[in-house]
Amino acid sequence: MQLYSINTGHFKLDGGAMFGVVPKSIWNRSNPADENNMCSWAMRCLLIQDGKRLILVDNGMGDKQDAKFFGYYYLHGDDTLEKSLAKYGFGMDDITDVFLTHLHFDHCGGSIKYNSDRTKLEPAFKNATYWSNEKHWEWAVNPNPREKASFLKENILPIQESGQLKFVDVSKEFIPGFSINEVNGHTEAMMLPVLSYKNTTVAYMADLIPSTGHIPLPYVMGYDVRPLNTLKEKEALLKQAAQNNWALFFEHDPAMECCSLEQTERGIRLKEHFSLESI
Repeated sequence: MQLYSINTGHFKLDGGAMFGVVPKSIWNRSNPADENNMCSWAMRCLLIQDGKRLILVDNGMGDKQDAKFFGYYYLHGDDTLEKSLAKYGFGMDDITDVFLTHLHFDHCGGSIKYNSDRTKLEPAFKNATYWSNEKHWEWAVNPNPREKASFLKENILPIQESGQLKFVDVSKEFIPGFSINEVNGHTEAMMLPVLSYKNTTVAYMADLIPSTGHIPLPYVMGYDVRPLNTLKEKEALLKQAAQNNWALFFEHDPAMECCSLEQTERGIRLKEHFSLESI
């Protein structure tokens, strides 16, 4: 198994929404906001090469939305999904599997694109199987009012219509060395890949712990549908990761790809940060 970090660009979200009850006077030190209270975040995905399979975990926001949509989220930076894949010698048609942690637009928007004359939506990865799970899929296609703006039908329904959608059994390994941790605080049945890699356990954090700035327990996003569940899920994962020297891989941290953890008098905190490539 070989892992690659895939950067699809940066976007901005409201700092208060990202840090919930934590005051700006605290979170602004590590994630400084602009004049509109917006902080910059990565959309960092993970590419897994395993034998003949090339598995992409999440795929960013995509580029099919209109200018008004992108005006809300300030998409910026030079990184794109295609450029990041090309850096390692891969193209979109090489992807065999797209594993979607959940179906919020900044995680699955790159799944679907317009055809050449922009008359039809189609899968961006024509040779790939798209993987979700039944509980989360039903949650996303029948969204509650709180999450409706994050579950965009144009990102989701064409996957099923294409015939390329399959559901995983979260209780089993996806492939050898790739287990799934299901969590329900951020949204229903979000899936976190946990990978055995080069004598290290690499845990993909998705939106359970979106950045190193969210490691302290009370730092829970305002977007989470069940914040008290998130607290319990974070606590359990952080303890396991600290005790077993896991590497956490962050989808949204604007600067840091991975970190290890340590127990301190203030609780579990970042020990050191490093790139995925250095493992």
